[in-house]
Amino acid sequence: QVQLVESGGGLVQAGGSLRLSCAFSGRTFSSYAMGWYRQAPGKEREVVAAISQSGGTTNYADSVKGRFTISRDNGKNTVYLEMNSLKSEDTAVYYCAADMSYVAVVRHELVAYWGQGTQVTVSS
Repeated sequence: QVQLVESGGGLVQAGGSLRLSCAFSGRTFSSYAMGWYRQAPGKEREVVAAISQSGGTTNYADSVKGRFTISRDNGKNTVYLEMNSLKSEDTAVYYCAADMSYVAVVRHELVAYWGQGTQVTVSS
């Protein structure tokens, strides 16, 4: 069974930066596409960024393009989300997700595995 554990969330001022990490265990990490999602109070969960198994393909929500970067280290079984120029509207619980289908991760379709989430709060 895949386990995902996020870390790195916290409180930051607008314009600041945070790096989220997600540690993967239980299966072969390099076989899974990974994604970061977020859910703000009263809103649906939305995909923020996705990365393919090799790391060679990435996809971003329009709202974070140019500010966020997703990356992975297949040697460390970890996926990262570097968040810069944070805005108050980035405040949400951020979730790590894994699926053997990159398309499923990008399209938020029945993703197989989820982490427990980490809170990111951006103060204005």
